[in-house]
Amino acid sequence: MIITILGATGSMGKSVVKELINESYVTRIRILGYHKKETERLLKTNRDYLDKIEVCYGSIADPKAVREVIKGAGYVINMAAVIPPLSDKNPKSAIEVNEIGVKVLVSVIEEIKYMQPKLIHTSTMGIYGDRNYKHPWGRVGDPLLLSPFDLYALTKMRGEFTVLESNIKNWVVLRQSAMLYDELMSKNISDGLMFHTCFNSPLEWVSAHDSAILIRNILRQDQAHRLNKENFWKHCFNISGGLENRVTGFETLDLGYKIIGASAYDFFEPNYNSLRNFHGMWFSDGDELQNLFHYHSDSIRGFWAHVLATHGYYKLAKLMPKKLLKAFIIKPLLKDDNAPYYWYNHNDEARMLAYFKGKEVFESISPRWEDFRLLCKNVDLEGKPIDYCLLKTQPTSINHFFDIDKPRNEINIHDLIEVARAHGGRLVTNTFKEGDIYKKVEWETVDGEKFIASPHTVLYCGHWWNISYKEYAWDFDRLAKTDKIYAQIWYDHHDKDEDNFYYYDDNFQACYRKL
Repeated sequence: MIITILGATGSMGKSVVKELINESYVTRIRILGYHKKETERLLKTNRDYLDKIEVCYGSIADPKAVREVIKGAGYVINMAAVIPPLSDKNPKSAIEVNEIGVKVLVSVIEEIKYMQPKLIHTSTMGIYGDRNYKHPWGRVGDPLLLSPFDLYALTKMRGEFTVLESNIKNWVVLRQSAMLYDELMSKNISDGLMFHTCFNSPLEWVSAHDSAILIRNILRQDQAHRLNKENFWKHCFNISGGLENRVTGFETLDLGYKIIGASAYDFFEPNYNSLRNFHGMWFSDGDELQNLFHYHSDSIRGFWAHVLATHGYYKLAKLMPKKLLKAFIIKPLLKDDNAPYYWYNHNDEARMLAYFKGKEVFESISPRWEDFRLLCKNVDLEGKPIDYCLLKTQPTSINHFFDIDKPRNEINIHDLIEVARAHGGRLVTNTFKEGDIYKKVEWETVDGEKFIASPHTVLYCGHWWNISYKEYAWDFDRLAKTDKIYAQIWYDHHDKDEDNFYYYDDNFQACYRKL
């Protein structure tokens, strides 16, 4: 069987190639090569299996290249993505791959009427937007409240919507969590992106290795005819990491720097990082994939121990004074145009509002750690004591305005009506066969705009049409005022009197205007 992999040279893609190359049913792995050097590096790593690897060069946004690479395949695994910080630096590339490319891929697969390949599409937990201690837990079906100016999440959301609403016979959407990979630290000390990580944001990590094991086990079980549309195909799942991998942004940084005998305290100050507008959560439905495919093996602590053992330069860093490392590695990044200090010094009001509620709030953050409240130190942001360990084991939930755990074949028109009403809109379609959740129906938003989407996409995947689906803009300050589903999450970290419309101009400069 031919397996087509898009995004094979990425961190997850390389691991998937490694896991699938020896599978008995795999006769050939065909990859879409875009960057020649990275593709050649992948081939060199797998030099013993070159007879099983075929490269088709081209872009995922090119129908001709896509037709060539998926021809005769039994499965198409799409991991192609332009991620931050590249998506921030080169937004057009992110649009080409994450959005347009997925549309091309879907349309080409739809053209195949006989022996159509099954599509495994990786999305991202970034589409959920920002979470804090009030609702640190989430699940598939929660609202998609994209963080303003997160072009990666916006383009990935549009790509996911295309897959969900496609006519492909068998697809699955896997929302990838924060991912651990060998070059994680080295790739994040060349850009101001690390300062977007809120110290108190909930994050659930999973390794590239475990994600690849998941993909391998999916294919194994499908080859054994254990997967169907009742338990897997045409569903959307969160790729989770489990209890050991539930941490905060501060803990993530702290564990990373501990491998060189330091801590986040040594390299960061509280006013280096954003206070909101990040993305991350812990998954209350994370056991769904784990129970099916048993792919959890790596812990975040074990991962960093592996990095130390396999990368000698971290051992050398242990010998260097921490103040010197901070001065030569961290502080220069504060001047990067992707860092909050840069936004502040260059009067980027739009990002100051989005990430801090304004310059005044940024100026009020003390540089002293003893003045900053950390969730992982058993205190909430209001200074009240909490049991952090308990918080990580007792899921919070929101009102979805229907019973999200009821059998899907029992979903009725009243469920659709109530969800639309909670969004401030309405269900336009007036007939619905109970349980027919993949049938496309018509909805209307609070603004009177009509759109077509299946009940599965809206109820079980959290999509609800707004301006982010058609423009590079974010209008949640206004929408949350009438949308009961949005409001539950948005007002955890936004004030009800905030009235900002965030958008990119034609040159992808961050802008805002008051509503």
